[in-house]
Amino acid sequence: MDSGEDLPSRHRQGRERKAPRPLTATKLEEMALAYVARFATSAGKLEAYLARKLQERGWDGEGDGRAAIAAVIARFADLGYVDDAGFARMRSTSLLRRGYGARRIAQDLNAAGIGEAIRSDCTPDESAARRAVLALARRKGLGPYTRGLGEGERLDPALREKQMASLLRAGHAMGVARALLAQTSPDEAEEWAAEAGEAPSQGFWD
Repeated sequence: MDSGEDLPSRHRQGRERKAPRPLTATKLEEMALAYVARFATSAGKLEAYLARKLQERGWDGEGDGRAAIAAVIARFADLGYVDDAGFARMRSTSLLRRGYGARRIAQDLNAAGIGEAIRSDCTPDESAARRAVLALARRKGLGPYTRGLGEGERLDPALREKQMASLLRAGHAMGVARALLAQTSPDEAEEWAAEAGEAPSQGFWD
């Protein structure tokens, strides 16, 4: 008769998950379809996801797994399931609305595998750059939106330096950051942002 000491071990073994089967071309495409259905993505992000799954599970299909991934991505691009330009525009819009500047946007798109030409097309113009830094200032209480700062009152040097560092970390150009911090009231800041003209044609602020 078995002793009770073996039961916990057997229960643990029963609960252990079986190792996933190696990928095949069919399973690879199924995973890719599920991914693009769930997430807005770029070709680079999809490739990184599939490559990670390939490394975790191994390959049991014809030919080379990496070549199979490349084929899936090329086919998905032809079908419009992945669109680097569309992804870049959408991502740029989101980051600008959250108050990030051109440098952070370029870094984000580069990390997603977006090519230089598309990244360049998504560089915000002066109007978008001013609106973005204004959005960040409102959200974080910077510059003329600093709590307790009276209208027409200037930031003390230490606080100004701290806020400047925050704007630069968010990817804003030095000139834009300085100009924002030079505004002495929210109304003045709004007028400064509006001076650059209407929102850019890329639809960043539609």
